[in-house]
Amino acid sequence: MKIAIANDMPLAVEALRRALAAEPEYQLTWVAENGEEAVRRCREDLPDLLLMDMLMPGMGGVEATRLIMRDTPCAILVVTSDVERNMTQVFDAMGHGALDVVAAPSLGPQQVLDAAIVRRKIHNITWMIGHRVARNVTSIPRRHSDGRGKRLVAIGASAGGPASLVELLKQLPANFPAAIVLVQHVDEVFAAGMAQWLGSESQIPVRLAREGETLLPGEVLLAGTNNHLYLSSDGRLVYRPEPINQVYRPSIDVFFESVAMHWQGEATGVLLTGMGRDGARGLKLMRERGFHTIAQDEASCAVYGMPKAAVALGAAVEVLPLDRIATRLIERLSQ
Repeated sequence: MKIAIANDMPLAVEALRRALAAEPEYQLTWVAENGEEAVRRCREDLPDLLLMDMLMPGMGGVEATRLIMRDTPCAILVVTSDVERNMTQVFDAMGHGALDVVAAPSLGPQQVLDAAIVRRKIHNITWMIGHRVARNVTSIPRRHSDGRGKRLVAIGASAGGPASLVELLKQLPANFPAAIVLVQHVDEVFAAGMAQWLGSESQIPVRLAREGETLLPGEVLLAGTNNHLYLSSDGRLVYRPEPINQVYRPSIDVFFESVAMHWQGEATGVLLTGMGRDGARGLKLMRERGFHTIAQDEASCAVYGMPKAAVALGAAVEVLPLDRIATRLIERLSQ
């Protein structure tokens, strides 16, 4: 696997070199000291994965990510030394298509643990970008609303998701009459910051989903741990580690499938931009259950992976540009 680094700090570069050296299949192909150089080197020698710092002299990581994903797309893992201070930039980079974020490793006493965390992130991305086999879709009995008037919008997103979620939430009114649950591929370390960031842009309050709570209109709940968010048979949200072998954590498929099995009211599933296939199978099950399903269209996606997989499965009732999805949700819920 060809891996490149964009980082102007020699100690950070050395720590990343040592982390990569522990895996023989990881080949460090080049190091760029700023965003301009990273963009140019990607044109000349495109890596499988780029470890992108946010704060570099000249062009920073956000703009470099945008240009690379526009011109020479590749998998990008954001590496940052100060998570809280750089939170907005991290989510901006993810909005342009970066897949995940990890704290920069150190060369101090924690270097073994730090390096292991970086390698775990790389392993997950390797699986994500190399995975091409869809599991068989198992149909479940079609079951309609029991008339209690409960409404749910379940939204899944990955690469490019933060920017897409902001655009969608901005268009929803404060009195939106449905519960909203977001499952975004993001490490639990960054989930609280993301909820706060989304809430600052939304008319509807955004917070992390809590273990054991029921869904009510008037709030947006974001999956907040590295365990999977699941809707139980009694209508409560729970976090659980299974399936252990699901590399996407939290998994969109796990949540969508639980909605298909257990939600008793009206529901709409929305699958936004992202690399891989997570969410496609779950959206298919929601459609088979009789729920409305929407996939983001290719033109408005930062990465047309997950929605494309959903369309290929016949999981989407509608395929819409991002700027039409909120309007469509409002139209359906006002009927």
